[in-house]
Amino acid sequence: MKLLLAVIDGCKPSMLERAVERGEAPVIAAVVQRGTFVDELCAAFPSVTPVCATSIATGALQDRHGIAAMNWWSRAERRYVEYGSSFRAARKLGIARQLTDTVYNLNGSHLSRDVETVYESLDDLGVRTAGTTYLVYRGRHEHPISRETALTRLAGTLFRKPVMGPRELFYADIFASRQTGCRSQLGMPGIRDRHAGCVSAWLAARDLYDFLLLSLPDNDTHSHKNGPHAQPASIAAADRELQRVADAVGGIDALLDTHAVIVCADHSHAAVERRIELREAFSDWAVAGPGGSAVDEAELALCPNQRAAMIYALVPEARATVVPRIVETATALAGIDVIAWREGDRAAVRAPGRGELFFAPGSALRDARGNAWTVEGDLSALAAHTSTGRFEAPDYPDALRRVWAALTCATAGDVLLSAGPGYEFPDWGGADHVGGGSHGSLHRSDSLGALAFSGVAAPAGTGPGAWSITDVAPMVRAHFGAS
Repeated sequence: MKLLLAVIDGCKPSMLERAVERGEAPVIAAVVQRGTFVDELCAAFPSVTPVCATSIATGALQDRHGIAAMNWWSRAERRYVEYGSSFRAARKLGIARQLTDTVYNLNGSHLSRDVETVYESLDDLGVRTAGTTYLVYRGRHEHPISRETALTRLAGTLFRKPVMGPRELFYADIFASRQTGCRSQLGMPGIRDRHAGCVSAWLAARDLYDFLLLSLPDNDTHSHKNGPHAQPASIAAADRELQRVADAVGGIDALLDTHAVIVCADHSHAAVERRIELREAFSDWAVAGPGGSAVDEAELALCPNQRAAMIYALVPEARATVVPRIVETATALAGIDVIAWREGDRAAVRAPGRGELFFAPGSALRDARGNAWTVEGDLSALAAHTSTGRFEAPDYPDALRRVWAALTCATAGDVLLSAGPGYEFPDWGGADHVGGGSHGSLHRSDSLGALAFSGVAAPAGTGPGAWSITDVAPMVRAHFGAS
């Protein structure tokens, strides 16, 4: 049986349920009716798309896959890496550099070679893999730049190198393994879902895949602009692209008879009402530009990631004194909910007004996924409690594993910040989503996304409070007999 993995960016479970109840998402409704619906698929932290998309594609968190955030500081190259926070941020940091990081470097050099993508795992088995525009596309097949249209030929002045992807790769209009007639205007928001649906239906009608990743990112853009409550309309639009695939194989029943289907979010969304002015809070420091200090003179790098942020101490010999000062400054900053950093071999978490908690992998307590931890300090820092040897923090799902993975990621900042309800950090271009929705934090409001699946088995160890986006890749691999 084939497998279709549809990733609806930012899909909030309550909004998916609403779309289904209204009859606006019939394909997803049929998946749920035949299979399973999960309303607490936990994202990575920071719960931003590059981190979470990589976790879906690999089955690992960033301590293994190495993609730390949407915006992060490369210690090796001494510069900001930016995967597309906004057009304004891209202009500030360099449009060509941002496009190169997103299109080439994320997969080619930033994504660790120590983990495999699902494409690589399945390509090695001879499974016919296919993918639409998704941040993580690394596979075993080489794809040159498309020269199909005048627009892509123009884009070829910047995008010149081939990439390694699945057997069938369609990435905006830049890479296209076949001439389908489908157009995305180089990945323009509002057109991306339609392009992905067009390509997927074309492939399905010609029986050109065994595994297809159908990326549906426009829900995220719609929710950023209009708020999470507006998602039913964009979820319904995503479902229409699933319907195109179903129609190509004979209808919804035929699709579910011939395909296992996984529909999942990478993260969720929360409403945003206020900004956290990170640069203003650290105005007394020498912050690496743009518009700030030269790299050789800078003390800090600030990396806003929507409802999360990372701060890098750039003078290694001063880290022991600089990190506590960063933490104290962040503690006094309105809108900060959780602060995390490393203290030797353990992680430290401070929640202003609630206390501090310290933890490390150990054996004293088990989380919902069965991981063992040693925990000391004030449990209220994560609104947590313990019961019969279990650590539970409902407001901060899978908190210990997620924070540990974030802090031990080789490319992560020295101090991580999670915004409180209603708050967001503006990006390097000054853009925010005030009046709309956003994500990135450790809090459940934007960490718990939707999952629906049929025709495929749930991995061992999953269940209430234990589902993670890192479970998706194992489901795909197991379906095809890959380890």
